[in-house]
Amino acid sequence: MSDPLDALEKSIGTLRRAIRDAAAAGDAERARELRMQLRRAERAWDALVDTGEPTPPSPPPAPVARGSQLPAREHVHRALMLLGAPAAPKLIVGVHEAFFPGELSASKLSSLRRDEERSYRSSPGARPYYLCPALAHDLLTPVRALITISTWPLERRVIGPLSPRVDFLTSAIGIAEAVHTAADSTGEGPSPEALRLLWRFAVNIPDAMPKDASSHGGALDPQQVVIAARAELDVHTDADRATRTAAARQARKSLGDDEQLFGAPSQGVTYLRSARA
Repeated sequence: MSDPLDALEKSIGTLRRAIRDAAAAGDAERARELRMQLRRAERAWDALVDTGEPTPPSPPPAPVARGSQLPAREHVHRALMLLGAPAAPKLIVGVHEAFFPGELSASKLSSLRRDEERSYRSSPGARPYYLCPALAHDLLTPVRALITISTWPLERRVIGPLSPRVDFLTSAIGIAEAVHTAADSTGEGPSPEALRLLWRFAVNIPDAMPKDASSHGGALDPQQVVIAARAELDVHTDADRATRTAAARQARKSLGDDEQLFGAPSQGVTYLRSARA
């Protein structure tokens, strides 16, 4: 095979991966742009093979993975939007590695959370969103192990007794749908990291696994995971929503705008207890 064909095939493979990343990120405009580039590259490949010309039309430049140039907070935001629920740093990093380009480490998230609060307090509302902790439903103090997005309603950012399970199921649905989208968007399918991540969720959901699955190599149906997760969600959602709604109502009455994002200070715990009495 000639060097020009090698270059075209490398470019085609890079474009397909970039389309998968854009589709998983929900960036329809970017995906359309990349598909146009892919069609041009494929036509150039066909023309070279059919005519035997020694020099094909210049292949399009390999696209720069825009996600790799994003700041860490944007990486976290994309992962949380895919999950649709508060999440721990380890899960956020796992989702990023499975579905998005670029690097993100759990160590970055620790300093990032502090930076987000400092940024808000120095200039409230200057950013379109902030990364903030989830709030405990009883004391409205920050649950620092869980990260949320400020644009989510309070009811979504509060954590009650049933919320960890509800959020687990919600995240499982988000991951399964992203895997399904990746499988449909290109011939390459979802990444191995995405399949492993979905597997770890599926094994903890009744009826989500295929009956003949015995290892990570078994065939896993994302739609089956979605159906199983939604079935269990129906059991817990109403009770969890009632707790979260009551806590959000109390937060709006007793906390300032900044505290509704970053949690009540420890000295405010006594007040909150008396307010609930």
